Amino acid sequence: MTDRDHTTVTDARGPVNTGPGDQYVFYAATDRLIRRRAESLRISRDDRLHLAYRFVPPARYRIAADLLEEPGSVVLVDGRPGSGRRAAAIMLLHRFGEDRNVDEEGVRVEELPVTSKDRDAGSDEDEVSPGRGDRFLLDLSGITDEAEYGEARRRLARHRTQVQEAGAHMVVVLPWAMRHDHPPDLAQHTVTLGRPRGLAVLTRYLRMDGMQFRAADLAGTDLQRLCDQSAVRELVRLAGLVRDARDSDRFGDGFSAWLGQALHAVTNRADEVERQVATVRETPERALFLAAAVFEEVHADIVYAAWRRLMGMVGHEEEATSELGRTDFGARLKVLGIERGADGRLRFERLAYADAVRTYFWANFPGVRDDLRDWIDTSSELRGLTTDERVDVVVRFCERSLAAGRPDHLFDLAARWADRAPGAQCDPRAVAALELGLGHERLGGWFRRRMYEYVRSSALSDGLARVLTVVCRRSLAATHPDQAVVRLRYLAVRETEASQEAKEALLELASHDRRLYRLLIDRLRHGAGRNTSRVNPHLDLLTALLRSDRVPDPPRWPDLFLGWEAVLAQPPTELWHALVGSWLSAVADDGTREMALEVMVGATHGRAAALHRLYVIAYDWAGPTPSAARAAVANRFWQHIDHARYARTPLTEQSGAGQRTMEEAR
Repeated sequence: MTDRDHTTVTDARGPVNTGPGDQYVFYAATDRLIRRRAESLRISRDDRLHLAYRFVPPARYRIAADLLEEPGSVVLVDGRPGSGRRAAAIMLLHRFGEDRNVDEEGVRVEELPVTSKDRDAGSDEDEVSPGRGDRFLLDLSGITDEAEYGEARRRLARHRTQVQEAGAHMVVVLPWAMRHDHPPDLAQHTVTLGRPRGLAVLTRYLRMDGMQFRAADLAGTDLQRLCDQSAVRELVRLAGLVRDARDSDRFGDGFSAWLGQALHAVTNRADEVERQVATVRETPERALFLAAAVFEEVHADIVYAAWRRLMGMVGHEEEATSELGRTDFGARLKVLGIERGADGRLRFERLAYADAVRTYFWANFPGVRDDLRDWIDTSSELRGLTTDERVDVVVRFCERSLAAGRPDHLFDLAARWADRAPGAQCDPRAVAALELGLGHERLGGWFRRRMYEYVRSSALSDGLARVLTVVCRRSLAATHPDQAVVRLRYLAVRETEASQEAKEALLELASHDRRLYRLLIDRLRHGAGRNTSRVNPHLDLLTALLRSDRVPDPPRWPDLFLGWEAVLAQPPTELWHALVGSWLSAVADDGTREMALEVMVGATHGRAAALHRLYVIAYDWAGPTPSAARAAVANRFWQHIDHARYARTPLTEQSGAGQRTMEEAR
């Protein structure tokens, strides 16, 4: 469902996967997070809190929690598909911060790539670089191939060593299909989780949605069977459908009625759609059936226009008779069981029927999927659609395309929409499509790799560059921050109109994370050293990164030394003035940062031209009539410079030499 009430995030405590099914997360470009009955790969604190309020511990969960307690521990969890293994793994990692209002500063809670396919070219996929207390998830549950599992086991062994040495924590979700080949040497660290009580899961989710009910309301035979046999994710979906029935005001006015509708929806909808499609044999009726399902809750006139476009897209010839001679639109809707409300919007008479219709058509008419992609391309632009409605339509298409294994359809449409966006605007449909793809459990790696290929391409358009920047900043940075830094760096050094947005996003991301800051320094200083042209975007970006207002607090002086070393190795430029001046001001305002003066001078390695330029910059910064604070900082800086130039000269003579150099600078 699209949340139309908030302007930032619909629910900061977003859903986290409770089973092995597909997962999605996506955003509208207006910064409104739109969540449907799909879940996110994100394991941010907000998402962990959301899950913590609803989580029902499975059998043997406490054993796994005890094993994970010690620093350097690695716990492997096993369990049948649908038992909520991933949710349990996330909660095991979350428990280290659940007794505090916020996570420990600097602690990482991240998911690691499963195979070498899910990494950037040229990077070390086996280097985790954990810190003490960091928490990692390695979800291998989707592996079914022997060779892939062999590679994953080798990666697990390397990660385990790194985690143990650093005093971090890691939870690994094992693939049930490969249980015959689980690492025997890790048997003592492996816990096979049971399935949580289905009724307890359903009850918890219903109560979190504010449902009022009695125990007797959940005593039906069909519901008990569902709770005993269904995957946890299906019970979560059932709770969501009960909420949808309540919120729609169309399916009764009490819990029993809402639950009855939801039960019917999860057990009978697929068969009902199949039977109805079998009775609807004509192309116009089938096209209207699908158009209404994709454009549900949209005004009838817009659905009519989308329907006509769909018929043209699939090659249906127009009837020879005039419009007035054909079956009228309202009659067609009535035959198909589609309501036209008093507000003119179309909706199906039965709960969750549109979802089932879309699922049926994408599964059973594979030959028209390309046509449906092109139909969505133009129909989502129909006049009268609101931004939210356009994104809803795109989301419905994307869900089905991902389920059918066609991620290329999403990326293709995102590129088209991005390229057609006017001026510097960012098309919300393109953003929604890519963020939905990135959040998909099985195909998210495909989207990350495709993004990497595009940002490195010289043919990348400014429109798509803007979309990729937004997607990196809002979505990829939350799940794979290292990869977000890599992609944003490529976008930021392209020297186009769109590169400034990427530069700002990159600097903002790195300045709040010491590890990412160091990663970006390493990437940029190598780029700055290789580029000998007059225009060096890597050097420009590195200089901006090293300014005092961009450094994570407290500064890590070895990291800054490496960065300053790369900048000061280049011929003096105007870039130096802003960089050095920012640090002189920082030291004047905060004495704890005085180390910057010595480290900056040391980064010159005593080169006379560089030291002379630092003298001049400090003189300009202090001004002809400096304040006491500025004069003191400038004098200390000059002393460090003198010491570097005259290392074998007594300190009193160094100061005199410094004064002579200042006279020269004047």
